[in-house]
Amino acid sequence: MMKTSKKIILTKQTILFFICTFLFVPFSYAQELNLDEVKKSAIDYSRNIKNGKLRAEKAALARKEAYTNYFPEVEAMALGIYGFDDIIPPIVGVLPNGFDNFYSISATASQVVYAGGKVNLSNQLAQIQEEASLLSTEESTDSVVLVTETKYWQLVQLQEQQKVIASSKIYLNELLKQQQDLLDAGLIAKNQLLQVKVEKSNVLFQENKIANQRKLALLDLALFAGISYDTTLVAQANFKEPVPSPALTYQNPELDLQDNNRYRLLQKQVEAAKLQVKNERADLLPSIGVGVSAAKFDSFSRDLGVDIQPIAFGSITIPISAWWSGEKKQLQQQEIEVEISENKLKDAEDQLTVSIMKSWYDLQNAYKQIEYAKDRVLYAQENLKTQKDNYDSGLKNLTDLLDARKSLEEAEATWVNARVAYEQSEAMYLYNTNQLLSSTK
Repeated sequence: MMKTSKKIILTKQTILFFICTFLFVPFSYAQELNLDEVKKSAIDYSRNIKNGKLRAEKAALARKEAYTNYFPEVEAMALGIYGFDDIIPPIVGVLPNGFDNFYSISATASQVVYAGGKVNLSNQLAQIQEEASLLSTEESTDSVVLVTETKYWQLVQLQEQQKVIASSKIYLNELLKQQQDLLDAGLIAKNQLLQVKVEKSNVLFQENKIANQRKLALLDLALFAGISYDTTLVAQANFKEPVPSPALTYQNPELDLQDNNRYRLLQKQVEAAKLQVKNERADLLPSIGVGVSAAKFDSFSRDLGVDIQPIAFGSITIPISAWWSGEKKQLQQQEIEVEISENKLKDAEDQLTVSIMKSWYDLQNAYKQIEYAKDRVLYAQENLKTQKDNYDSGLKNLTDLLDARKSLEEAEATWVNARVAYEQSEAMYLYNTNQLLSSTK
């Protein structure tokens, strides 16, 4: 009897050893993914961010181009002509000898003195466009980080669900062995063994389904973040540490939108629309310009005695017909665009305020959901233990035991979903309050 007991204990130890080996050895070779490193990789890899930086660079060049309008325009021209016969024949008393070639050299410098303020306006518009491009790049970066966090936690969610399924499979394997022993001893009917097998088949199906979903989620994250895809990659997540209350981690959400990139972008659109109105109005005003020109005309073969002649000039242009033609209508259209931009800004202010408050309440709800899920897991664990004791004592049937086991699996899955939902809700809150980039170390 003693030897039999030792053999049973040894057999159980051997089975436990192989189970542990099966569960943990593959993960010892896993490559771990770190959230901060994945976010940095996604930022470096994102084509949207690269295009945003290129647009910002283009806007900076446009601003420098606009600045050159403050300087005068300088042009130089040279012309030379050679004829086989005299281009100009001799003229008695004026040009004793004709000539068959001549050249001309001239240079002109002109400067706009006043053009309705269009030079200043073009520089201000270029400055606003550059600032808007930089804000747009920051907004693209925020969006990439948010999407990366969402995909990362989806992967973590599937990994944790795999652990729940693995735990269920171990439990059912032990229960199946117990049922087989009872059947061999003639203590139960075969349908009870088959009932456990059906339950295990369902768990195996879920295991295969989640494994495939995990591979797909990992591929999605790898492609988005620009990292090499490898099925051994495992996302790091420390779910053992307690989640602090959002009220302790964050103050009440700040509703001042002046630091919000999306709001500031719309502000820039309003500023640009107002400058466009001034720009269109400048087309209805006179423009004044001054300049100086110098030219020399002579022949290669002889000196014609023509010296360089400097000339100063000025010009005034008054667009009279513009007051009743297309320019006036364009001004009116641009004034309407200002009103449209201002209305969009007011709508965006309301929507962003609602989004911030919604993400704040969602974060609080996610925290409460974790507390509920923890209590549900504790109850399910205790219930399974009670049902197992009652089943072993013959007070409960197999169906009650399997239902209790399934309830525990569902409770653990609910806790995983709640924990991941909190991380995603936190990322959304930080995104809406323009703190997501600062949280990336």
